[in-house]
Amino acid sequence: MGTATPPDRFTQDEVLTWAGESNPKIQRLFRNSHIRSRHLFLPPHVNGAAPDESPQQLIDRHRRGALDIGGEAIRAALHHAGLTTEALGFLVCTTSTGFLCPSLTAHLIRHLELCDRLQRIDIVGMGCNAAVNGLQAAAALARSNPGVPGLLVCVEICSAAYVMNDTMPTAVVNSLFGDGAAAVVVRADHTDTWEAGPAVVDFEPFILTDAIAAMRYDLDGAKLSFYLGREIPFVIGRHAHVPVDRLLSRHGLSRSAIRHWVIHSGGKKVIDAIVGGLGLADHDVRHTRSVLERFGNVSSGSVLFSLEALRAEGIAREGDLGVLMAMGPGTSIETALLRW
Repeated sequence: MGTATPPDRFTQDEVLTWAGESNPKIQRLFRNSHIRSRHLFLPPHVNGAAPDESPQQLIDRHRRGALDIGGEAIRAALHHAGLTTEALGFLVCTTSTGFLCPSLTAHLIRHLELCDRLQRIDIVGMGCNAAVNGLQAAAALARSNPGVPGLLVCVEICSAAYVMNDTMPTAVVNSLFGDGAAAVVVRADHTDTWEAGPAVVDFEPFILTDAIAAMRYDLDGAKLSFYLGREIPFVIGRHAHVPVDRLLSRHGLSRSAIRHWVIHSGGKKVIDAIVGGLGLADHDVRHTRSVLERFGNVSSGSVLFSLEALRAEGIAREGDLGVLMAMGPGTSIETALLRW
């Protein structure tokens, strides 16, 4: 695995200062978000104020940032796996914070001088749950190319998908998201041992279409503006058990058999709702909360940041079971069963 963030780190107060935000309600919202810092590609001030970027400027910033930290995450993942770029056979990329055509995979292949024969898939617009969906695609490609390593790469430049309109729904979004990239080497090779990382055993999706509008992009003028409904934590908390129990029961397992819970850092209320809905302990979501505090919600990359934190902790042992879980628009709850 490998993760990367922009070099510039901002506290919530520093973001408020950059935006010139003087609304007391919005200031309180930022300061009460349980996020200590975020890494962001914030543009410099123009005439002493945050610039009013055009849609083209936002797309350009998304592309530059995605190549910068996406490339860094890829290099880190390959280094940790002891691989070179020449060994790669496929590339799966997820993003929801910018649309590129040619796609992000094409830009990364050129940027990193990767093989021009890579099989590739771009997953655009699935939101915060996309890492699990991308892992399904990467696992399928790995199974069809035994022994050949490939990459799942999640790149989100959330600072290139924002508006400022002095409304509380927009302020919630602007207070929450950070920029980040995560890359994971995926390979179907029976000679790999558990020390190389967990095996992907199975997937279980769940989409609650009655709440399809709870997380979405709208247009604010010519810019995309993300909307988060206030009901999201309650909807997710009430339904979190559905895909988890389906996944585990198919393998004759109970929740008590799961030693590692790797969950998307969707926000404090969302994390609390998951803990309540699944009956988890605070220890189970320690990495989830830590990622939120240090990086904010980095959308599709968040759950992989938590997985990287678990890897770095070094406590996983052979035979341990884990559940990878991410939530996003749809409203969707995506899960995967892992075994070390």
